[in-house]
Amino acid sequence: MNLIWLKPWEFSPTLIVVFTITIVLYLRGVKRVPVRVNTVRQVLFWIGMIMLYLSLHTRLDYYAERMFFVHRIQHLVLHHLGPILLMSAYPGSTLRAGLPTAWRRWLYRFRQKPLGRFIEGTLTNPLLVSLAFVFLVLVWLLPTVQFYSMLDWRLYRLMNWSVVISGILYWNLILDRRPSPPAVMRPGMRILSPFLTMTPQMIAGAILTFSERDFYPVYDVCGRALDYSAQFDQNLGGLIMWVPAGTVEVVGGMIALRTLMRLSAKGRLRDRRQPVPPTVSPSMRKVG
Repeated sequence: MNLIWLKPWEFSPTLIVVFTITIVLYLRGVKRVPVRVNTVRQVLFWIGMIMLYLSLHTRLDYYAERMFFVHRIQHLVLHHLGPILLMSAYPGSTLRAGLPTAWRRWLYRFRQKPLGRFIEGTLTNPLLVSLAFVFLVLVWLLPTVQFYSMLDWRLYRLMNWSVVISGILYWNLILDRRPSPPAVMRPGMRILSPFLTMTPQMIAGAILTFSERDFYPVYDVCGRALDYSAQFDQNLGGLIMWVPAGTVEVVGGMIALRTLMRLSAKGRLRDRRQPVPPTVSPSMRKVG
């Protein structure tokens, strides 16, 4: 294997710090979390982390800046595959367990404060997160936005980080295994949501797949890394956005369906229209 492919095209200290902190917290958390993290969850976490790193901080980035279809593969990983694998590992409790005790106490107290509740509520708001999930795919596809983001490294990094974060927030809601409440999204909506969010993305992908007009001349300005015509490059990129990305969302919906069936089998689905019955203490129960 040629190790030059693992060399960062544009070195990012911020990325190294974020990945290092996440890895250290996860390794500490696996040893300290009360409930053992099984092998499957650990494998999913590491595959997700590796895929995100390879897409963000290797030679692949060079080709993503110079070929539209490679750029779409990169965002397929950053927005769909990487986040869905990470959230399938349910790493939240493990990462929190990896924090020093004082930090965990501070985090707990902060989440009880108005500012903490506001931030947590915003980052888990189903409507806002779902809209951001779709918006941050489509807005970066606008020809003018794409032109400047591929030429300005600051916009380019903002673009990549924004799709990663929106993907993590979205799949965190969809793959939640708990009933609602405490989960913020109802089990039925977790099944429906991926089919709603994938529709505008698939439409955009279909338009690019069949279009005969070059919407992204920026790749000619940067110099195409491969000897593909602009039309073929764009059509292939649209196909990637149309089929594989849609397939990942269907898989997410199927996982949510499995969760609903499991909760239903265990009688844990709660009808919000029905009031929660009051708890009766043993001393008040009639005997005999």
